[in-house]
Amino acid sequence: QGSLVESGGGLVQAGGSLGLSCKVSGSMFNFQPVNFYRQAPGKQREFAAYITYSGHTYYADSVKGRFTISRDDAKNMVYLQMNDMKPEDTAVYYCNVRLGQRDYWGQGTQVTVSS
Repeated sequence: QGSLVESGGGLVQAGGSLGLSCKVSGSMFNFQPVNFYRQAPGKQREFAAYITYSGHTYYADSVKGRFTISRDDAKNMVYLQMNDMKPEDTAVYYCNVRLGQRDYWGQGTQVTVSS
């Protein structure tokens, strides 16, 4: 059995920075790509960023150039550094791993950006 636990959310002013962490536990998640998704109030959950085991990254256009995803497999951690934040970045951020047809999610962490 595996688990994903996010931390690091909070309140930040527009233009500020915030870092999120995702603790990835369980051998079932070894060597897997890890995603960050986010869900704003009243909106569908949307993809934000991902990173493969080899370190290849991909970002949604809305966060490209501002967010950076990284991983430290020795610590079983994935990080999302968010810079130059905007009010539209306000959302619950989720860590995700997809194995086959099944999605595994963390509990989410709230990020609020004030204008």
